[in-house]
Amino acid sequence: VQLVESGGGLVQPGGSLRLACLASGSIFSVEDMAWYRQVPGKQRELVASITPGGSTHYADSVKGRFIISRDNAKNTVHLQMNSLNPEDADVYYCAARIWGLGTSGPTLYWGQGTQVTVSS
Repeated sequence: VQLVESGGGLVQPGGSLRLACLASGSIFSVEDMAWYRQVPGKQRELVASITPGGSTHYADSVKGRFIISRDNAKNTVHLQMNSLNPEDADVYYCAARIWGLGTSGPTLYWGQGTQVTVSS
C-alpha cells in the first residue's frame, strides 16, 4: 500500500492550489484520510481530515479557506487550498488509515510529501 501526493508548487499570496493523494496497492478499505503539514524543525500539524462518510474537520487556521474532499471509489483525497498566504507554505503530507488485504486491522500510511510555496 502506498500514498502518492501531487499538486504542490509555487503560488502567489491570495492564490489557490489543489493537492491530490492516491492510495494504491492491496487495499481492502480506506478509513479516515487527512492532510498534515510540517515546517522543518516543527511538529507535523493536522490541516484537515475526512471520514469515509464525508464528515470533515479543519484546523482553525484554514477554516473557510481550505476544502478537503474524497472519492471513495478511487481511493483519493483532495485538498483545495484558497486564499493562500506565506504562513501556509509547508510540506504537505497525505495520511490515511487503510485496511490492507489479509490484515487484521488498519495501518496508518503516509505519503512522501509535496512542497507548497507561497511567495510573490
